[in-house]
Amino acid sequence: MNRTFSYIIDKHDEGFTIGQFLKGHGYSRPILVHLKKTERGIVLNGEWSYVHTKLKKDDVLEIHLIETESSEHIPPTTISLDSFMKMVVYEDEDILVMNKPAGLPVHPSMGHHEDTLANYCAYYYQELCKSEDGFIFRCVNRLDRDTSGLVLIAKNMFSSARLSDQQLKREIHRTYMAIASGISPESGTITLPIARKEASVIERCVDMEHGETAITHYTRLDTQNNFSLLSIQLETGRTHQIRVHMKAIGHPLPGDFLYNPDYTHIKRQALHSYRLDFTHPVTNESLSFIRNPPEDFYFLPWKIESS
Repeated sequence: MNRTFSYIIDKHDEGFTIGQFLKGHGYSRPILVHLKKTERGIVLNGEWSYVHTKLKKDDVLEIHLIETESSEHIPPTTISLDSFMKMVVYEDEDILVMNKPAGLPVHPSMGHHEDTLANYCAYYYQELCKSEDGFIFRCVNRLDRDTSGLVLIAKNMFSSARLSDQQLKREIHRTYMAIASGISPESGTITLPIARKEASVIERCVDMEHGETAITHYTRLDTQNNFSLLSIQLETGRTHQIRVHMKAIGHPLPGDFLYNPDYTHIKRQALHSYRLDFTHPVTNESLSFIRNPPEDFYFLPWKIESS
């Protein structure tokens, strides 16, 4: 997706090079390399310029992020505009927030080459929006196929770089709702390291010797019929972290085909990405999005406030 940014240089930035100015505004090294290779990628006062050019007060700097290539191995897959828009929570020039249904993979993988959120996004921009720009699928917070809820997608390389930096600094806050078997403690923090289970491609386990640091905070919201409704926040983002951690403390999620294959009440792991809080990568506005769980969560009459 192509994007243009304009800046008027004030006295505080006078004397800096364009490269120094852009680095200070969150442009990563790969973006600067891309701009160097782009004709009129950097335009100063109407003239094609270079990163080492020094800036003066009242200069007008324009940055043209032009992407002509699309993600490899993500062909567009037909989806109706109505079906796609039902998933869209928010969209502007820089980000897309979607409410992903359970059962829909985020990225293509073995057995799911064309039936993923990435494929549908490619179709939306390339076919439904008739965009001639390239489309690179950049998902900031990946969810497991059977986990429902909010997904954040960066629409250009600048928003991707800024959001990746927020992710690294743990400034993107993700809140999940989960149903756990049994009556959990009222709240707690789980700090058990997680590693790939030996001889398994996808399964993870607690591994005190070889595991990576994993931190999960949870609060019990309600209890019904020997199940607990939990609000969960991740401090780290290990694969299957919530599912592994809840099983490790004796409260696995029902419907989890890997860690608790009990499908009596729900046919997939009872996990939903409920809330996303982050700073807009361009406007610096604080954003918060909430979507309540889908119908399959309500096999018990949970007390959940409407979003």
